[in-house]
Amino acid sequence: MKNILLIGGSHGIGLEIVKQLHKEINIIVASRTNGNLSDLEVTHHTFDAFKDNLEDLNLPEELDGFIYCPGTINLKPFKMLKQADFEEDMQKNFISLVNCTKAVLPRLKKSDQASIVYFSTVAVQVGMPFHTSVAASKGAIEGFAKALAAEYAPTVRVNVIAPSLTNTSLAENILSSDKKKEMMDERHPLKRVGEATDIAHAATYLLSKKSSWMTGQVIHLDGGMSTLKI
Repeated sequence: MKNILLIGGSHGIGLEIVKQLHKEINIIVASRTNGNLSDLEVTHHTFDAFKDNLEDLNLPEELDGFIYCPGTINLKPFKMLKQADFEEDMQKNFISLVNCTKAVLPRLKKSDQASIVYFSTVAVQVGMPFHTSVAASKGAIEGFAKALAAEYAPTVRVNVIAPSLTNTSLAENILSSDKKKEMMDERHPLKRVGEATDIAHAATYLLSKKSSWMTGQVIHLDGGMSTLKI
């Protein structure tokens, strides 16, 4: 692997991916802020995935990996959600991902075998209250990824990681106290919520040649929530 582009790699899961890979390969991060990247060996571009055009950035002619990290968690009862809420979540979680993917595909196709990694949620597999909007937009990612994997095999591999609740800034309202975190820990068969490092380990595997026979897959990295009832 030579050149890996992360959209949104300055915080949370994206930052953990960068930490695991930056000494081995060339990492390019496109995010709104530099965050915690200043001490790491990466190239940073200021970029807002919801507003900016990725084609405007000075990127390498060839990319071997692409990870799209931005997303939203909009948890509300269905009766409180308006059409605008669904449209916003679809725009931020899915349409922006599609636009970025379209911009980088010509560069990915120049690699011997490039790898794309997207993120979904366990709520697509398991029906959960208050998740109608996020599950709809993330479910679109899973369907898109499988179709894209079929269309671009064997040149580009496309896989999705579908985590359960992960301890990052995106979930800070849900895990804002020890009591809340303990309650969320207990919901999982493995009795803890995910950590950014858990998800990053899976992402770096999907980027590597160790996963060269894997494409079109949705990996449920969720502490057992999607398959176990104990």
